[in-house]
Amino acid sequence: MQIHALDTGLFKLDGGAMFGVVPKSLWSRKLKPDENNLCTWAMRCMLIETGNRLVLIDTGLGDKQSEQFFSYVQPHGDANLLSSLKAKGYSPHDITDVILTHLHFDHVGGAVSKDHNGKLFPTFPNAVYWNHSEHWNWALKPNAREKASFLRENFEPLQSNQQVKFIDEEPLEIPEIDFIIANGHTESQIIPTIEYKGNTLVYCADLMPSIYHLPLPYVMAYDVRPLVTLKEREVLYKNAVENNWILVFEHDAQHEACTLKVENGRVKPDQIIQLAEL
Repeated sequence: MQIHALDTGLFKLDGGAMFGVVPKSLWSRKLKPDENNLCTWAMRCMLIETGNRLVLIDTGLGDKQSEQFFSYVQPHGDANLLSSLKAKGYSPHDITDVILTHLHFDHVGGAVSKDHNGKLFPTFPNAVYWNHSEHWNWALKPNAREKASFLRENFEPLQSNQQVKFIDEEPLEIPEIDFIIANGHTESQIIPTIEYKGNTLVYCADLMPSIYHLPLPYVMAYDVRPLVTLKEREVLYKNAVENNWILVFEHDAQHEACTLKVENGRVKPDQIIQLAEL
């Protein structure tokens, strides 16, 4: 097995929304916002080579939304999903499996592309796209809080093209990959765990989007069940400390991954890790 972090570019979101009830006077010590209170975030995907399977976890923002939509999130950076995939020697046709942690636009936007005639098509034509049936149904009938994050053009073409399977109904059948189901950020978010070179890697998605979200109260305002997120993170931290798990951050533009330690009764980052060094 070989794993790679894939840079799909950067985007901006409001710092207050990203840190919830935590005052700006506190969170801005960790991450400086711009003059519009926006902070820069990564959309870090993961590529896993194992046997005859090439597995992609999440797909970033994509490029098919309107200029008005992109003006809200200001995508920038030199890389995108396909250029980063090409840099590893692969094309979209090589991907066999795409694990979608959840269907918010910044995680699933690159799953579907648009041709010059405006026709939507799955970006990875030979892949099975994996999600959770309860989350899929949740996204099809979104609540008012999440409605702007679930854009049907990002995922409906996958099902109409018969490329979707659900991990709660069929096994992925890759022994090194397992899943934690988290319900705080959104219903039935998939948190992949990967056994790799004697390590357990946890792709945290939006359960813990960055190293700056490590303190328990630092829960995003986007989370539909923030108290559930608190409990899910407590379990994650306990397992990470006890088992030396490596937490991989999807949205942290500065830190790719880290382990955790307890110091003076508080959970803190221990080793800062680049996946290429493992």
